[in-house]
Amino acid sequence: MKKDNGGFLSRLIALSAASSFVFGAGAAAAADLSAGEIVSKAHLNYYYAGDDGRAEIVMRLINEKGREQLRELTMLKKDIKDGGAQKYFVFFHKPDDVRGMTFMVWKNVEADDDRWLYVPAIHLIKRVAASDKRSSFVGSDFTYEDVSGRPVADDKHELVKEEKLNKADCYVVKSTPKDRDTEYAYRIAWIDRDRFLPLKEEYYDARGELIRTFEAAELKTIQGILTVTRRVMKNVKTGHRTEVTFGKVEYDLGIPEDVFTERYMERPPRKWFEK
Repeated sequence: MKKDNGGFLSRLIALSAASSFVFGAGAAAAADLSAGEIVSKAHLNYYYAGDDGRAEIVMRLINEKGREQLRELTMLKKDIKDGGAQKYFVFFHKPDDVRGMTFMVWKNVEADDDRWLYVPAIHLIKRVAASDKRSSFVGSDFTYEDVSGRPVADDKHELVKEEKLNKADCYVVKSTPKDRDTEYAYRIAWIDRDRFLPLKEEYYDARGELIRTFEAAELKTIQGILTVTRRVMKNVKTGHRTEVTFGKVEYDLGIPEDVFTERYMERPPRKWFEK
């Protein structure tokens, strides 16, 4: 049975975060929670929105000089189990050099996620190796892992303090990977106390230098669900940033699970991916 979202959505793609390409966020009440419980609630709210979801997304890749590249895509996601298995499917519409490219994730909890990428220019479906989860997702400042999220149990969590961020009361949590399988040594997250939504994240390297930042830049309520409709990931070292805007967002559509299979990567069902 699905959880009660309390009138809000629990979640795309956020993307991680992760920041990530996630859809929305759910409301919850908390008292005397541990850092791990806070992060678990935020993870559940941020990544597990309804039973399934669809979003039309515009990605803007902007370099330090302000030059911009555009990506337009449609993302589907389906929850198999809340907090557990989940599936994503991404179809690229623009620009022409990536049109028809698809990306699929089968999110696992006890093992590495399964990821596939279809490249139409060479008619090839290739598996994305687990070690590539730290790589850039189609040239953006988001990684492959950011798209589907990082398991909460893979990190050690510490409640650092509580403070306001843009008038929102937040928990400030430090998360340190148990194994160095990430491009960062630790991250700091500002999690809204009332809605358990990550509003900001900072990623640091082993020397304690800031390398990436994430911001939930715009929130709207869609179908009674508080949804992050614009999020920004910035590479502090290079000045490059990626702005992701969620346009048409829909939830609980009854998307069949068999859509999320390799046989549809070359020719995705038009019903779900036509704009």
